[in-house]
Amino acid sequence: MLKGKKVMLREKRWEDVTNDYTWRSDDELARLDAAEPLKIPYTEYLFEHATELSSPSERRLRFAIESLDGKHIGNCMYYDIDKKKGQAELGIMIGDRNYWEQGYGTDAVTVLLDNIFSATSLNRVYLKTLNWNVRAQACFQKCGFVPCGQVKKRNNNFVTMELTRNNWERRNFASPNNNPPNP
Repeated sequence: MLKGKKVMLREKRWEDVTNDYTWRSDDELARLDAAEPLKIPYTEYLFEHATELSSPSERRLRFAIESLDGKHIGNCMYYDIDKKKGQAELGIMIGDRNYWEQGYGTDAVTVLLDNIFSATSLNRVYLKTLNWNVRAQACFQKCGFVPCGQVKKRNNNFVTMELTRNNWERRNFASPNNNPPNP
């Protein structure tokens, strides 16, 4: 369990299936993810969820996002982990709209990045966000990501953003709550 100021990140569990199915079937959430809403029956999704839980991938780590009082409010992950290149892509979704625009996403991304840069040898984390999704871009910039390009995929325009280990460490040492190590 990884704890932040507003959220905890934990391993995905069987009990997450109902929220995950609901969120992935939601038109607005799918649009924010540049995806089609899930259309498969719940029973089929149960099978996929069980398979995913029982067969973790070395190229992807998924977490549930919980409020500090234990409510499952979203998911985050890093995936396409490329140890040779030292990079991975980050994704996040706050599925419970009651937790939007209150800093929960920023805290979840910060906690996830801290874990990535302290527990792995990855040197770069990148993401793609829709060019019109300024709320997401603002969140990612608060966490230290900088725009580094644009890409068009499936008739959508995305802003590519990245954060390197060096910039993460520099940013955290500059924080008033963190002091650089003594020489």
